[in-house]
Amino acid sequence: MEAETAQEADPDIQVQLILLAASSHNIEPLRTLLRTGSASVQDPETGFTPLHAAIAACEPSPNGAVDREDRNGHVNGTANGDHSSTAGSDVEAAAKTMRLLLQNGAIWNDVDKNNETPGCLALRLGLKEFYEIMVDAGVRAEMLLNRLDEYEQLAGNDDEEDEEQGSDEETKKDGEEDTPSNDRQQDLNDNGEDTPEISNEDYLQSSLRFQDGRILDSAGNGVMMAWETDLMKRSADLLVPRPGLRILNIGHGMGIIDTFFHHKSPSAHHILEAHTGVLERMRKDGWYDKPNVTVHEGRWQDVVPKIIDQGILFDAIYFDTFAEDYKALRDFFSDCIIGLLDDGGRFGFFNGLGAGKIALELTRDGADRQICYDVYGKVLEMDLFEAGFDTEWDTIKVPEMEKEEWEGVRRRYWSLREYKLPTCEFIG
Repeated sequence: MEAETAQEADPDIQVQLILLAASSHNIEPLRTLLRTGSASVQDPETGFTPLHAAIAACEPSPNGAVDREDRNGHVNGTANGDHSSTAGSDVEAAAKTMRLLLQNGAIWNDVDKNNETPGCLALRLGLKEFYEIMVDAGVRAEMLLNRLDEYEQLAGNDDEEDEEQGSDEETKKDGEEDTPSNDRQQDLNDNGEDTPEISNEDYLQSSLRFQDGRILDSAGNGVMMAWETDLMKRSADLLVPRPGLRILNIGHGMGIIDTFFHHKSPSAHHILEAHTGVLERMRKDGWYDKPNVTVHEGRWQDVVPKIIDQGILFDAIYFDTFAEDYKALRDFFSDCIIGLLDDGGRFGFFNGLGAGKIALELTRDGADRQICYDVYGKVLEMDLFEAGFDTEWDTIKVPEMEKEEWEGVRRRYWSLREYKLPTCEFIG
């Protein structure tokens, strides 16, 4: 009774008890502690959550044995690779501990003082079993948040018109506050420093700098860069396997993929671009005068319905906008593709999802965490399937990029070694 009273009187003690139980994989004491305590507490020195502690306790030593020193948040060494030699009993106990924590509200993508999520830590230590547990937890959490957001929007549509506007605003605020990592992960650059979000509206009003091999907005954000050329070429080859096809590209940027499309001699090549700076550059580069090319000026949300009304169909569609959330991409392939893509046609997009909530704020502001890329890749595949698509994923090695390539870029939007390139076709 005295211990319980002391525990209730001193929250700091309870935090350390939870972290200790998690790192020791001591299920029953941990279960008891979680009745009154949180599964998302953090160590004040390391920032470790109980999930971090449970994983760190299984850090393999150089000889393959489990290193159980400093379980409460301090990892000794930096093991790399797949350490399948971690003792089976330790793996099982740690896995049970992690699942208990997740069942009690532990957040899958909380970051520690080293700017690592529990999944990042598991990946760095080569603990694949734990990494997969965290990926699955991320998928469940983000799918749930996704559905809750949809239900809130439906509820808002049933209100009076004057109440609907307020409901929409409230829904947006709630979503931003309740979504893990919206302010802890997406807004961090590689050094863990805050970087403000970019909105599509701000981007479209900003001035652009067309430099050698890249486009930057007025804030120095990378809009498109030359390192993407190989990815774009592969997409163009998969989407347009022969001449004479009808193509729609949404988001011209540097014109990389449109150039590849044009070389394939399409019978119709429609380009949709919203930024006035890019449109001006397109005029200078002669895109308005190229054979079979039609340039549509404006946001796709405004232009695409007009194209659908005209009954124009395409054999290949590519989607690559800047500073739009994941919901915009999902809305496009869920609601618009059916009126644009002909039977047997193919759909592709720039797959940069990976560093924020499921309403991934920026499709080109994401791939700097492997676990986020893997989580959102699975969510994306499920959403595509629900929309009626069968998706093939082509894994492409991304060359190591020198620091000089990112010099002057406010936020490095890609740091992973592999790119998962999607090619989608209607099922059946």
